[in-house]
Amino acid sequence: MAGAVDLSGLKQPASAGAGGDAPTPPGAVEITEANFEDDVLVRSNEVPVVVLLWSPRSDACIQLADNLAGLAQADNAATAAKWSLAMVNVDVAPRVAQVFGVEAVPTVVALAAGQPVTSFQGPQPADQLRRWVDSLLSATAGKLSGGGEEAEQPAPVDPALAQAREHLDAGDFGAARDAYQVLLDADPSHAEAKGALRQLTFLERATGRGPDALRIADAAPDDVEAALAAADVQILNQDVSAAFDRLIGLVRRTSGDERTLVRTRLVELFELFDPADPDVVAGRRNLANALY
Repeated sequence: MAGAVDLSGLKQPASAGAGGDAPTPPGAVEITEANFEDDVLVRSNEVPVVVLLWSPRSDACIQLADNLAGLAQADNAATAAKWSLAMVNVDVAPRVAQVFGVEAVPTVVALAAGQPVTSFQGPQPADQLRRWVDSLLSATAGKLSGGGEEAEQPAPVDPALAQAREHLDAGDFGAARDAYQVLLDADPSHAEAKGALRQLTFLERATGRGPDALRIADAAPDDVEAALAAADVQILNQDVSAAFDRLIGLVRRTSGDERTLVRTRLVELFELFDPADPDVVAGRRNLANALY
């Protein structure tokens, strides 16, 4: 559920493809919800992926697209691919654009290993684009599995950690909890074990909520236990901002032990996500306003 770019909502293949009449120039891949994970996230583990968020209604976008596509063709023609150009038409793939928090086009974001590493907005001269791409390739050299470079070999995985991951992937939450707890007991600073245990605590609680949790909470908005249950269900359904808003509203209307209970649960829910997630940033700000 965590990530510098929260893409969980786009990981299920979409049935709709791209629309519009804008051609994708040679050397680029057109991105929709359907191929976002494979051609951006997964691909960025092999080579840097330069994502151009653009609109065919903008001449500046079209010029930048042509310049980047020319660089991609030149760099990738003679040898194994050094980097990939992915183009997102914001007019036909608005959810993909929303993931990147695009405020204007053209916007360019470079990803490596699934995370954004550098970006810029607006048109750029061709020579400046060349320097920007070269800097990106230099910064990621030897750190990814593709690009014709010798990639760094991953460190061997602790067998106990591998077993814990297998339990989690299999949905055996109890066994996964026990395995991660053993790791945390042995190493209290074990970051993955801490994060996994937080996730497991939430998943075990949220998946046990009744099907009527939202209806019950809406009918009794000041019922603390009902609100906590409804917020769990909303987060499980990826309606994150609504879950935060529900509990922040309850913080405003409660006091004493009840307020402490709701505030503590909110903080726990914030920790399920990356601190830079926009919903978390807004939620923490709104919680502070509600408290003070």
